[in-house]
Amino acid sequence: MLNENLLILLATLPFVAALAMATLSTRAHSAAALVCGVFVLAGIAVLVALQGRIAEGDVLRAGWDWVPSLGFSVGLRMDALVWLMVALVYGIGLLVLIYARYYLTKTDPVPRFYAFLMAFAGSMVGMLMSGNILMLVVFWELTSILSFLLVGYWHQSQNARDGARTALVVTGAGGLCLLLAMLMIGRIAGSYDLDTVLVSGDLVRADPAYPLILGLFLLGCFTKSAQMPFHFWLPGAMAAPTPVSAFLHSATLVKAGVFLLVRFFPVLGETQLWFFIVTGTGMATLLFASVFALFRHDLKGLLAYSTVSHLGLITALAGIGSPGAILAAIFHIANHAVFKASLFMAAGIIDHEAGTRDMRRLSGLMRFMPFTGVLAIVASASMAGVPLLNGFLSKEMFFAEAADWHNGTWLDNSLPWIATAAGIFAVAYSLRFIVTVFFGPAPVDLPRTPHEPPAWMRRPVELLVLICLLVGIVPGLTLGPTMNLAAQAVLGPDLPYKDIAIWHGFNTPLIMSLVALLGGTAIFALFGRRIAAGPEGPPVIHRVRAVRLFEAGMTLVTRRAPELAVALLGTERLQPQLRLMVLVAVGVVVAALFGGLPQAFEPLSTPFDPAFALMWLVGACCAIGTAGLAKYHRFAALVLLGGTGAVTCVTFAWLSAPDLAVTQLLVEIVTTVLLLLGLRWLPKRSEEIPGDRLMSARLRRTRDLVLAFVAGGGLAAMAYVAMTAPLVSNVGDWFLRNAYQEGGGTNVVNILLVDFRAFDTFGEITVLAVVAVTVYALLRRFRPASESESPARRDEDRGHRSLAEIMLVPAVIMRWMFPVLVLLAAYFFFRGHDLPGGGFAAGVTLSIAILLQYLGHDTRWVEARLVVLPVRWMGFGLLIAGVTGLGALVFGYPFLSAHARYVAVPLIGDIPAATVIIFDAGVFALVLGATVLMLVSIAHQALRTARLKERRETAAKPEEAV
Repeated sequence: MLNENLLILLATLPFVAALAMATLSTRAHSAAALVCGVFVLAGIAVLVALQGRIAEGDVLRAGWDWVPSLGFSVGLRMDALVWLMVALVYGIGLLVLIYARYYLTKTDPVPRFYAFLMAFAGSMVGMLMSGNILMLVVFWELTSILSFLLVGYWHQSQNARDGARTALVVTGAGGLCLLLAMLMIGRIAGSYDLDTVLVSGDLVRADPAYPLILGLFLLGCFTKSAQMPFHFWLPGAMAAPTPVSAFLHSATLVKAGVFLLVRFFPVLGETQLWFFIVTGTGMATLLFASVFALFRHDLKGLLAYSTVSHLGLITALAGIGSPGAILAAIFHIANHAVFKASLFMAAGIIDHEAGTRDMRRLSGLMRFMPFTGVLAIVASASMAGVPLLNGFLSKEMFFAEAADWHNGTWLDNSLPWIATAAGIFAVAYSLRFIVTVFFGPAPVDLPRTPHEPPAWMRRPVELLVLICLLVGIVPGLTLGPTMNLAAQAVLGPDLPYKDIAIWHGFNTPLIMSLVALLGGTAIFALFGRRIAAGPEGPPVIHRVRAVRLFEAGMTLVTRRAPELAVALLGTERLQPQLRLMVLVAVGVVVAALFGGLPQAFEPLSTPFDPAFALMWLVGACCAIGTAGLAKYHRFAALVLLGGTGAVTCVTFAWLSAPDLAVTQLLVEIVTTVLLLLGLRWLPKRSEEIPGDRLMSARLRRTRDLVLAFVAGGGLAAMAYVAMTAPLVSNVGDWFLRNAYQEGGGTNVVNILLVDFRAFDTFGEITVLAVVAVTVYALLRRFRPASESESPARRDEDRGHRSLAEIMLVPAVIMRWMFPVLVLLAAYFFFRGHDLPGGGFAAGVTLSIAILLQYLGHDTRWVEARLVVLPVRWMGFGLLIAGVTGLGALVFGYPFLSAHARYVAVPLIGDIPAATVIIFDAGVFALVLGATVLMLVSIAHQALRTARLKERRETAAKPEEAV
């Protein structure tokens, strides 16, 4: 139980730290770093506490059932491989926090940066520790989203926005492919549990869909780990702050793909297809990225391409798949994270203190920054594979695996040659980094005079370089045991222990290393100056770049596709597009039925009621009147549309569906106000629909009327058939029988929504929150004011007139309605468990009460007396609903399981108390926040548009205005 709690604590600490950042001021730089540092140190302490069990070869687990009927559970799993990767996340994360404290400026919103960084670290830890492959994909995609926020942290920069967008599109698309692969793997294995999947390799490889599964899986891994041809997003992401690059692009995010390759090797590996695709892609990436790195002039650009190259090396080792290759892959994951994080930090120090990263402007920095120079030289030597450093050991192991015989294919025979060539270029670009930046004449015309950074800004680099030295000199006493345990976690406990030593004799890998060192030195000595004076890329092929193809594709999608759609549809207007959508829907239904609707089995037993028929006749007349008056008087059409909605409400009540009637009535009010606010944005009818060149207006309206009758009549026929078909089993009867016993309430509809199908409701309110934020963002970007309207004039009359004055609504009525509607909202909420009502109805009712104040008064008057923070209401609503669901997990029940009982209250008696009431409170808060956010945003824009229209009319008639 203790280990389970420690696993949960390890997975949640970063997210708690991210939430803590929301409580800090944007100027609390030191406090933000300190708080996050405490949480990360706590995570490191948990890792130390778990190390004993991991060293014994145990696999630690913690989990709960989420959706048992689908075999989906929330599980955490930790073995030696996961422990090592999580240690990298927490260890390098702590150093990045210290480094960022001195790297970021006082004008940067530092708490937001730390919040994103901690949330990303939590997502990465969640992905590594996931015991369920679907949960793994969820965290996988979450890392893509948070990396988008981190890369675009300096959103005022166009390069940062472009880099963030590219990274999100590429890695997000790969994540969708990975999701499909995981769904297929889970279907074949019979479970989505990772332990079950890892022992189902024979089943997966024997399945006919194995090539498709492998392709989808590798697309996910290759895009995340920047393998060719998906490598271009990583250099573009260098627009991120250097702490982001040091954390994401060396130790965490880009390692996710190679981690998954190693993790799933027992499931998908050991085939010729795996060997050729994975090894071939890795070797191609290794070679070409090392060549491109040599020609980059930006320090971080060089490090980015070198990162791509080393990721290719790890990918190639995972493709080879021998025990030595898997051990070497894991070893190089750790080594590369250490020396590359230190190099990114060193590059950030140079940029921070000298004001530029352009190597064509940098030289002779050793005399200005001697300590930083020594640290960067040692880290670069490790990257090049110089002896007595950690990078040398794992690269030697890679050379040994490349030179070994595996299957005798042409790719197998070419591995040592490609590996040696890539090693030569690795030495060359490492030398260029060292010699160009730190030696030579003193720099001139730099933005700032270079000097050493603050001591604590350099401490993380010093510690990482010290690790490079310790691992390189005494590997058996440092990382050797951990590496072997991690390899056994992948290939099984029977894997023999392999000693990692500095000297294995004068053998083929050593010869390859010597050739790489000598060859790289010769290339830099012969072509170094020419490369520095040339373009950022190898001659000839530097113009053919994958990023240009990507940008061309994005342009095609974002610009040319709409133009093509307009060319095909012939219009940009909404009405023809809606007409086409309805036609397609009708066509799909007709094609599916293909011959007509099934026969109705028995007529409806409901007797004819003249009052009901008359009511529906009124509703039909209102609907037809709406269509007829919409051309001449939109306000009258809106009133008739409200009449149709009222008839629908009465129909629900007539047919004994009071919950639906209440909800329909409230939504009808909100929708009417929404349309009322939007009427002023619509152009005049003559401007909206020009004369039709192909047919008269009457013919066009007749066509639309026929289409409406076809769609409506078909839907009515389908509903009639569904209602008259015999029921094999009536699920409604089951809910009627069990609602009170299982849910503790007599309102079956409400119990269904917040208990039996609470998971659906939780998803629906999440979608509602997303829609509300989207509407708010779009309305913020919409500016109906003309360019001639001055900011001073806008500020002068903002909020001076209300919608009541514009729409002739008595303000006093709106004020009196507020307390009445507040009481009505409370009434709906507290009665919802047993009588018609609930959180949704209460939230909409209270939002109407608030909106009426905007209708009756100017916005400034309302907001001075009624402070509504809808985004916070939405956030707390989601939090309450989610915590209620998680509370069930604490007691060993599936997510969102409800508990109901009666509580004795003195002088009152027994009253029902169910956890669904808390969940319903979350629904209430979110619905209130989302509705108010959307409608008040529209109200503000409507006022703005109305004032602008009045000023234009006044300007057009100056004499009358005077």
